[in-house]
Amino acid sequence: MPERKPYDGTERKLVIAMDLGTTFSGVSYSILDPGRVPEIKGVTRFPSQEHVGGDAKIPTIIYYDQDGNVKAAGAEALKQNVVEDAEDDGWLRCSLFKLRLRPPSTTSDESTQEIPSLPDGMDVVAVFADFYAYLFECTKTFILDTHQNAASIWKSVEDSIEFVLSHPNGWEGSQQSKMREAAIDAGLIPNDDGGHSRVHFVTEGEASLHFCVNQGLEHYIQDEDGVVIVDAGGGTVDISAYSSVQSPNADSYAFEEISAPACNFTGSIYVTARAKVFLEEKLAGSRFADEVSLIAECFDTTTKLRFRDIEEASYIKFGTMKDRDPKLDIRSGQLKLAGSDVASFFEPSIASMIRVIDNQRAKATKPVSSVFLVGGFAASDWLFSKLKEHLEPLEIQCSRPDSHVNKAVADGALSFYLDHVVAARVSRYDYGISVYMTYDPHDADHYARRDTTFVDAAGVLSIPGQFTIILPKDTQVSETTEFRHTFYRNSIHLANLQYIATVIRCYRGIKTEPLWMDEEPDAYSSFCTIEADTSEVAKSLRLRRRPDGKSYFALSFDIVLLFGRTELRAQLSWKENGEEKRGPARVVYDRIL
Repeated sequence: MPERKPYDGTERKLVIAMDLGTTFSGVSYSILDPGRVPEIKGVTRFPSQEHVGGDAKIPTIIYYDQDGNVKAAGAEALKQNVVEDAEDDGWLRCSLFKLRLRPPSTTSDESTQEIPSLPDGMDVVAVFADFYAYLFECTKTFILDTHQNAASIWKSVEDSIEFVLSHPNGWEGSQQSKMREAAIDAGLIPNDDGGHSRVHFVTEGEASLHFCVNQGLEHYIQDEDGVVIVDAGGGTVDISAYSSVQSPNADSYAFEEISAPACNFTGSIYVTARAKVFLEEKLAGSRFADEVSLIAECFDTTTKLRFRDIEEASYIKFGTMKDRDPKLDIRSGQLKLAGSDVASFFEPSIASMIRVIDNQRAKATKPVSSVFLVGGFAASDWLFSKLKEHLEPLEIQCSRPDSHVNKAVADGALSFYLDHVVAARVSRYDYGISVYMTYDPHDADHYARRDTTFVDAAGVLSIPGQFTIILPKDTQVSETTEFRHTFYRNSIHLANLQYIATVIRCYRGIKTEPLWMDEEPDAYSSFCTIEADTSEVAKSLRLRRRPDGKSYFALSFDIVLLFGRTELRAQLSWKENGEEKRGPARVVYDRIL
């Protein structure tokens, strides 16, 4: 990657990127000093880190006592004395809790199985907050222990720290809103506009692209071709397609999405889940039946990572020399598995990845010539070999970084903040609003819905229920592209026009031009609500007369939406004496868990 430019700000700044993963989490940070080139650094020391063997990640595990107090988190939660205290005192072990925040539209039978319970009275936002707080304290300690003059550095930045929070491709504004709420509850930022602006979001797919760019991705991309980034993690597999484009800056690279990003719940935890089902059936009725959870855990931490040849047997070491049952293929505390059985645990996840990669290739606006594999699951040689086996006959190069695949998202999220190489993104759905229009008795669709007609405030017979698209699906959108829709509000009372709230909906069905919402009611969902103070616009309204002589007021304004960023932004626009005026609009998401 071309050399990063010196930081052009006037004051020192600290940026922290937190990757709260399904199974493992990591943190990267950068201290920005005016005139100096920013460097991305990872937090490489955590409490009790020797229990996980990594240098840049900790398990996403947190223990609560019966009163909901945090007792241990991260690698500390794996210490033997903590495990014993938890068992003796009835602590609750929370893991995989990230999956509880997923959008309802992304759930599947497999993604909902065996997610451990949360403490009574706590929701997933509270658990996120506790883990963010833990990651932040670990980061603070690491910085204070690592840098010269660390105390003065920390004092100069602690009230203005910016945070980059990563999330799966399939997550939307509602999940981002809850993550920001968790950051507030964790004490990372204050609950005001200034605090809110210090939190930035990036998809795991886009963060992984930035990581790959820093790893020399540009050398693998042929001119005008595309690249697919596969971020294979513990819970989710995020798949995104990009191509390089001409950057305004000759010394840097720019990329644009060439297909809508995808997110599947087919990560490495599901390989272990399938192995556990197999073991339950194999060991049912034996003296080892009660050991299935332990054996599955041993499979997860050793056998799964080492598997690379379907022709060779695999072994799960779980017990002592005395543990033996040849009929069950158990000898000297080791359970023998046929390579074909282990491969079957991987197969649904691999098949799903290949299916999504092929779908990305089919929809991409440019030919895909390379695939980059990152994330914790990318360490699996079997996964990597099967993807290569599928892709290389198609003349698609499949690569993975030499090391630190677990750091991809945290480092990439920091690079997203510093380098910002993505110039355009692709919409995943049709976004629009529900509207009503003048009833036309000669229109067959109108006539079929004549029972829904009503007289609006202007005295016009109207029919509701049409969907008007503001942003079509699969549209490439730059960060500065504005999408707007003109709204009309009529009311007999001027007070009713001082404030507006409009629901933005997304259509998830298969029609190319959806129109009547009652034809596929389950395909439409509320995406967010745009709220705005329209009192300034309403001041200039004049009284109007209906055909029946009654009076009313008519308000006209535009809602301007910017979909091209990683977080939706909105503005209010109106005309005053022929000149466009703009005002703020809030994007509000439902608080449903």
